[in-house]
Amino acid sequence: MSRRPDSKGRGKGKGKKKSFGGRRSKFCKFCVEKTSVIDYKDLKTLQSFTPERGKVLPRRTSGVCASHQRMLVEAIKRARQIALLPFATD
Repeated sequence: MSRRPDSKGRGKGKGKKKSFGGRRSKFCKFCVEKTSVIDYKDLKTLQSFTPERGKVLPRRTSGVCASHQRMLVEAIKRARQIALLPFATD
């Protein structure tokens, strides 16, 4: 008995690869605004980089460059130390 490939293409044949569409390149928000220092007192900016759980968003998610990510993490830590931002939520 010989096997015929399915008409729906479920076999081992070479099919089309799934494409996930064109991904938009991420850009650093701070580089665009030409920000040299990220202030720990600017809660609106810092809260946009911390989700509800209180963790810091990684670079691949937020699109921030490496140098600004380091400054951002330092500013978030300073804001947590003086109780402007929570360490974690309940």
